[in-house]
Amino acid sequence: MSSNNHPSWLQNYLESPDKLRQLYRRTLIVVVISQIFGGAGLAAGVTIGALLAQDMLGTDSYAGIPVALITLGSAVSSLIVGRLSQRFGRRMGLSLGFLAGGVGAIGVIFAAISSNIFLLFASLLLYGAGTSTNLQARYAGTDLANNTQRATAVSIALVSTTLGAVAGPNLVETMGHFANTIGVPTLAGPFILSAAAFIVAGLILLVLLRPDPLVVAKAIADKHRKDEGPHSHQSPSTIASNKRGIIVGATIMILTQIVMVSIMSMTPLHMGHHGYGLSDVGLVIGIHVGAMYLPSLVTGVLVDKIGRTTMAIAAGATLLLAGILAALAPGDSLPLLIVALALLGLGWNFGLISGTTLIVDATTPSTRAKTQGSVDVLIALSGASGGVLSGMVVAHSSYSTLALIGGFLSLLLVPVVVWSVTQQKASTQKEVNF
Repeated sequence: MSSNNHPSWLQNYLESPDKLRQLYRRTLIVVVISQIFGGAGLAAGVTIGALLAQDMLGTDSYAGIPVALITLGSAVSSLIVGRLSQRFGRRMGLSLGFLAGGVGAIGVIFAAISSNIFLLFASLLLYGAGTSTNLQARYAGTDLANNTQRATAVSIALVSTTLGAVAGPNLVETMGHFANTIGVPTLAGPFILSAAAFIVAGLILLVLLRPDPLVVAKAIADKHRKDEGPHSHQSPSTIASNKRGIIVGATIMILTQIVMVSIMSMTPLHMGHHGYGLSDVGLVIGIHVGAMYLPSLVTGVLVDKIGRTTMAIAAGATLLLAGILAALAPGDSLPLLIVALALLGLGWNFGLISGTTLIVDATTPSTRAKTQGSVDVLIALSGASGGVLSGMVVAHSSYSTLALIGGFLSLLLVPVVVWSVTQQKASTQKEVNF
């Protein structure tokens, strides 16, 4: 019956579980390759953005603005990429997002050369498209995954980011020297790497992400609805549960993003005030970014095996510990700062994978990409707020105060999870009584 509604190439996937499994594996491989390059593109904004703004503005008070602009640009592009993906498929949405990020990185380079602060701010907004697309690519691997594979699929996409994301910050000094040789300011050097990396990631997805996993997933869902007949609509309790899943998943990711961005964005400045050089900053941020992505394979298995909410609580505990350690670590203690930033990345990892999986669980292919994009908008906006406020807190108080505020803010994850579990139990009990 569905053969009349789908082209023959798509019908082959609908009728062959083996072909679907092959497409799932192939999709993951393409996402992995693109994420390696996309991860390298993240390095400049995370490591150098605040330092570049400090150099051009001559003050620390607005050093949080670059991270805020990047995350604001990420918010806008999340919405656009989500809508494009829903309408045209993951391939079109993700590839355009990465290419836009590459153009933004090129703009930052020219802004540094011309000392044009307005061009810098505009370019950082566009650069944010690359960072949000790098994060949204984690969803592409879940489109064809079943409910026992989803967290693992997310983790595979995230862990593949590690290679580029860890290498990028440690190439900061090298790219700075290279920039000098071609007449570009030292601090703009890492954005040369970002431009190339984002553009390559976009081209990989544009050329290789075929057939599009979301298009196939939509067709599968459509076929299931037709096979089940007119009684296939979701029950009111299922709809309520799905809404709750979206709210809880989004809240988990928003809180972890605020805490992580706030502390991470001010760490390079904190280190600069204590006499550390770019190589030390690159080392700390590199380890932090590695902790954000490298544990993903283990985290994904844990989320699938022991539960989404359990890992969300683990995220809150880990972020609390990171904040306390960052606050109490002496300014001249590089090892303690490394451990604190590693824990910060790990807590973010726990929160992102558990929250993302809750979102995937609570959505269907017909609305998934649009919902995911909207949630990522909120995540990015929360990061932008954290970036701006972190600079103000540090300017008027201290890095230690900021770290403590961030750590204790993460405790809000606990009541959110408790509310979710309580509501789920109440809903289940009602169905039993009925």
